Amino acid sequence: MTFQASIGPGFENAVTGAQAVFRAAMNAMARPGRRHAVRSGFEPPRPLTAPTASLILALCDFETAVWLDPLLAAEPGVAGFLRFHSGARIVAAPSDATYAVIGDPSRMPPLAAFAQGTAEYPDRSATLILQVAELRDAGWRLEGPGIPGHVLFSAVPLPGDFAAQAAANHARFPCGVDMFITAGTEIAALPRSTRLTEAA
Repeated sequence: MTFQASIGPGFENAVTGAQAVFRAAMNAMARPGRRHAVRSGFEPPRPLTAPTASLILALCDFETAVWLDPLLAAEPGVAGFLRFHSGARIVAAPSDATYAVIGDPSRMPPLAAFAQGTAEYPDRSATLILQVAELRDAGWRLEGPGIPGHVLFSAVPLPGDFAAQAAANHARFPCGVDMFITAGTEIAALPRSTRLTEAA
């Protein structure tokens, strides 16, 4: 029996499943801090969650470099599942990643440790996918493109200085990282164009 035989299924229909998640991801980036439901229809190996795995399967291919944080990298089935269903390459260093998947955000590397892009090629920055326990409609004040006025949003758990890191990330625009945050069956996004401050 081959190793691949032990890998669980991905989307029931690879094309329509990936398209639906891709639309949800783009809508999330277009409306920062707003929650969007993701219906995966499969169970990836733990501790990877279905919304996080769905984003990788929808957004990554054989040209994509993916970094897994220590929590996810410690379970070989996670890397095997993602490689098999997306073709993505697993890399050892956060700075080499196109997408970074973080199962324990409270211990994640600083945002500045990931690829930031350059003034000439800002698209060469990383996109982070953070798995959290809860998305909240309070805590931070988000302003910027795609947000009429402002929206309140936060997520837990994250590093204690996350708001300061996010502010520094925004200050590097057009460089800096973009982020998806997943919890339960929902995703939200914090693009680098979003200004994040602690709500009064």
